[in-house]
Amino acid sequence: MGKHDAAHGWITPAARSLRVTETGPIAEFDPASTPGFDGDKVRGADLLVERGETLADLQELLYANGRAGDHRSVLLVLQGMDTAGKGGIVRHVGGLVDPQGLAIRGFGKPTPEELHHDFLWRIHRALPAGGRIGIFDRSHYEDVLPVRVHNLVPQAEWEKRYEIINRFERDLVANGTTIIKCAMVVSKAEQKARLTERLDRPDKHWKYNPGDIDERGFWDEYLEAYQAIFDRCDDDQAPWFLIPADRKWFARLAVCELLISALEGLELDWPKADFDVEAEKRRVAALTE
Repeated sequence: MGKHDAAHGWITPAARSLRVTETGPIAEFDPASTPGFDGDKVRGADLLVERGETLADLQELLYANGRAGDHRSVLLVLQGMDTAGKGGIVRHVGGLVDPQGLAIRGFGKPTPEELHHDFLWRIHRALPAGGRIGIFDRSHYEDVLPVRVHNLVPQAEWEKRYEIINRFERDLVANGTTIIKCAMVVSKAEQKARLTERLDRPDKHWKYNPGDIDERGFWDEYLEAYQAIFDRCDDDQAPWFLIPADRKWFARLAVCELLISALEGLELDWPKADFDVEAEKRRVAALTE
């Protein structure tokens, strides 16, 4: 950790303090905690604006390199219980950068067309191109989360998917994609409060899904399924992070920091001009006003 991190409230960098290997089991994780950060909500909100500028600069670098032929990209995977705030991350963190450098995709129940293919088919079609940050609101992990919890396919089939996912992600990394996987953890009490708000406010009725109440009845089974993906699909090349989601301001700041860390790890510089800069300066200087 550098002085910069401590000065901004991060006692331990987010990429370390939120890694599932550091947080412990999801069943014992505190969704209202702020691992590695000792600032309050006001400091966190101010810092998100400040760090958002850093994120935007790094994203512009990535995009510029992509335009110059660099094939590298970043993929942010968001998973979480209903109301955990995945959409808020897309809006409030994704909204910090230039939208032309983003590729956002949500994955719900597979369509009839998608069901005619293997479970990764729709994922391959949504991967970010070189120079872009891809954000997945749910992902290929749906096929070992609700599919497992509700026994939508035989256990023998979903059991094989962990290693298929690992191979898929290793190939992505080998081809230049940096992967950040975030599991957003909300408490039962906070989920109830957010569901209640959706019902109390007509402008949020569109977000309410009666099925969310049914899914809540499988809470423990989901925790078990999440722990399985951490145990079997966490890797230094494609790490899983636990994001406490009861405090929206912290969840957004944490994901912003993880993206910054990933982009800084690419050690990007501005692409070299593919033209004679001095000659173009002379041409511009000769233009009549």
